[in-house]
Formats: sequence, structure tokens, C-alpha cells
Amino acid sequence: MFYFFLYPLSEKISAFNVFKYITFRSAYATITALLISFLVGPYIIRRLRKWKIEQIIRIEGPESHLKKSGTPTMGGLILFASILFPTLLWADLTNRYIQLILLTTIWMAGIGFMDDYLKVVHGKSQGLIARYKMIGQIGLGIIIGIVLYFFPMNPELVGKTVIPFWKGRFLDFNGLYIPFVILVVTSSSNAVNLTDGLDGLAIGLVAISAVTLAGFCYVEGHIRFSEYLNIPYLRGIGELTVFSSALIGASLGFLWFNSHPAEIFMGDTGSLMLGGIIGVLAILIKQELLLIILGGVFVVEALSVILQVGSYKMRNGKRIFRMAPIHHHFELKGWSETKIVTRFWIIGILLSLVTLSTLKLR
Repeated sequence: MFYFFLYPLSEKISAFNVFKYITFRSAYATITALLISFLVGPYIIRRLRKWKIEQIIRIEGPESHLKKSGTPTMGGLILFASILFPTLLWADLTNRYIQLILLTTIWMAGIGFMDDYLKVVHGKSQGLIARYKMIGQIGLGIIIGIVLYFFPMNPELVGKTVIPFWKGRFLDFNGLYIPFVILVVTSSSNAVNLTDGLDGLAIGLVAISAVTLAGFCYVEGHIRFSEYLNIPYLRGIGELTVFSSALIGASLGFLWFNSHPAEIFMGDTGSLMLGGIIGVLAILIKQELLLIILGGVFVVEALSVILQVGSYKMRNGKRIFRMAPIHHHFELKGWSETKIVTRFWIIGILLSLVTLSTLKLR
């Protein structure tokens, strides 16, 4: 909005020329997201407490979590506002990449909100039925896939994704591109959802991923940097740096309230939205395969659930882990919650550095 209204004024007042620069608008998107989090966070927490929108702790979970019962949930509303409004203020809303990522944010937040609403307000322990949730995720994947495949912003790369560590090499999915997009969207959103089980765990890892994705958005959208690094130049993708920066600010702002002991949980409103955002960002920048490295902790969390369920069904009730997702396994081994979260963050940072190193290791 600022870009649309204020940048044209630079022809008369040179100071408004700063609105041209992605770096300037990204910095202020981060600050704006933080400020919105700090301003609306306490209000939303008070409202949720008043309305008894509180987390229901399942008895089959770790016993130490029972004391968290009654903590307000649906904190994804804070994240939603802190991501959406800075993007509307600082990004170029005519950019199709921005339009797609805003669609993702609203769409996935809507699915998560319905899930939380059914759980907390209507008392349905399972929330939104799994197949309906999956239909919503697949529906978003189909829309994103169709737009990118049939109406590409960069036609020379349609249906392709970058192969990490290989200069100028791409994996071409051809007609399987849309199913691939669906797989990335559903996997990413569910993986973050499964990781959201300890105070600050998921949101800290999302912040780390957002910093990395912001870097990729910027260099892939800058023709000189992309040529120097031998990575594909994607016209218009640089604008996603503004959105990614808003995501960074929103994540840090939410962490202020979600750090141990958490004053609020993000709920599915936040976790499904954040997972969908990370997946779609990776799709838009053609770095879907790198998401396996960058989101390594999310991947392991999801795999631990798959392996646990598979082992239980195929080995007559035998389990691999004491409890899944794997962060609960370490809890039952005696690790404190803060130790688990901190160590997982450290792993996330290391994976982020490895991901960034692929810009030169080709």
C-alpha cells in the first residue's frame, strides 16, 4: 500500500524514493510485524481468557503438560494479523508472488481456525475431520500448482525445481508438477503442526526458516546476485523478501508470548498457516528440495510419527519411541522442555547455515 501510494511521489519529493527499495520495505515490515504483535498480543490473550478459549491437554500426553491446561490457544490470530497487515502496508500488492502467498496465509489460517474452533468452542476433541483438513490443503496445492504451471511468472522454469549443490541443474516434473506442489504444501503444513508441542519450539524454528527464505528470495530476485551465485533469476520474486521479513517479525513477536512458560499457544490457526507458508515460499523460489534440509527438524518430527504409527500397527503394538512426535520422546527421557527447545533451535540454525551454503557449494 505504501509502495503504491508513496513511491510515485518520489518524482516530486526525492525522499520517497526509499519506497522503491526492497531492503527498506523489508526492514520496516519486520518492525511493523513486531509492533503489531506487541500491541495486539496482550489484548487477544485477555479476550481468549475471557471467552475460555483454552488449550485442552490430552491425558495420553506427557504428565508434565497437564499444568498447561487452561492456557489460551488460537494464538495464530496474533501471527495472522502480524503477517498480513505489514505485508499489505509494505509490499507491492500487484506482484503475483505476493498475491499467492497472501492467498496461502488466509487459506491455511482459515482451515486452522475452523479446526481450533471446533475443538475449543464446540468441544469436538478431533476438531476438523482429518479428511476435510486434507481436502483444504490439497485444494490450496491445486490452486498454487495450476497458477504456476499454466500461468507462470517465469515460463523458462515452469514445472522445474532446483537441484541443490548442482550448478544449473533442474528436476523437471512436467505433468507431475501439480501433484508435487500438493505434496509439498500438505507435508509442510502438517509437519509444522506436529512440531508445535513445546513452548516456543515451532515458532522459533519458523523464525529461523523465515530468515533463510528471505535471503533466498532476495538473491534470486536480484539479477546481479543471482548471476554471481549461479542460481536462477526469478523476475519479481524479490518482493517476497518483504513478506518473509514480516514473517520474521511476526514469529519473534509471537515468541515473546509463547516462550516458556507460554502465555498462549498458536493452535492449528498458527501451525497450519505457518507450515503452508513455508511450503509455498519454497515452491515459489524453486527450492522445494532444499526444504528437506532447511526444515530438517520438522521432517524428523513428522517421520517420528509415521514410524511410530507404522511400528505400532505392523509389530503388534511395539513402539520405536517412548512417545511421538520425537520431542515428547526426549521429555520422557528426562530432558527439560527448555533444553529440548534450545537444542532443536541449535539444530535448526545449523541446518539453516547448511541451506545457505548451497548458494556457493555448486
